[in-house]
Amino acid sequence: MWKMLIVSEAWKSAYPGAAVGILVMHNVANPERNAALDLHQEELENQLRTRFADRNALSTLKPIQAYNAYFKRYKKTYPVQLQLESVALEGKSIPRVAVLVETMFMAELKNLLLTAGHDLEAIQMPVRPDVAKGTERYIRLNGQEQRLKAGDMMMADAQGVISSVIYGPDRRTRITPVTRHVFFAVYAPPGIGEQAVYQHLQDIQANVRLVAPEAEVGLLKVYGTDLTG
Repeated sequence: MWKMLIVSEAWKSAYPGAAVGILVMHNVANPERNAALDLHQEELENQLRTRFADRNALSTLKPIQAYNAYFKRYKKTYPVQLQLESVALEGKSIPRVAVLVETMFMAELKNLLLTAGHDLEAIQMPVRPDVAKGTERYIRLNGQEQRLKAGDMMMADAQGVISSVIYGPDRRTRITPVTRHVFFAVYAPPGIGEQAVYQHLQDIQANVRLVAPEAEVGLLKVYGTDLTG
């Protein structure tokens, strides 16, 4: 069987203690709305507003500390923290887009782990978690070409970059209304831990099955920097 993920030696050397998680699901659906998911979103919004009522307490959370330490090197703010603040502290609703994206976004807000979603059929395997040299370029979701920051964690397939931590997923492999096989990837810098990534992937899986009960898991795995290949 062909290998879906090949972890680069550069990534393992640059980020000891880091992890990436992969969830592949088949026979999914991606409608604009889903009643079961809408209800789950409302419940999650209420939970977040209760759990994160204190803005100052957010900065003490282990995942946010880990991501903020990473983003600070690039003079950036962790975007999931900003999104959480808008829902938990400002009373805004979770954006309703396409449901496959929402399943991922809901888990991001619950667990605070950065995740990218892709159409599996648009990816040319294998996928390679790596460290950017600063010369790589790709087209972001907004259609703009982006040059990567040297040292940033990234993923590339046989054709090119599909995502990076700082700039997010690419346009070529994006989730679309006709996506039926999906590839979710989690970036976890040092300080998060493999078990947290695994639980996060399980939450995404559960969300997807609210929309597509017959969806099947093709792969659910966490890769740490202690891997040999």
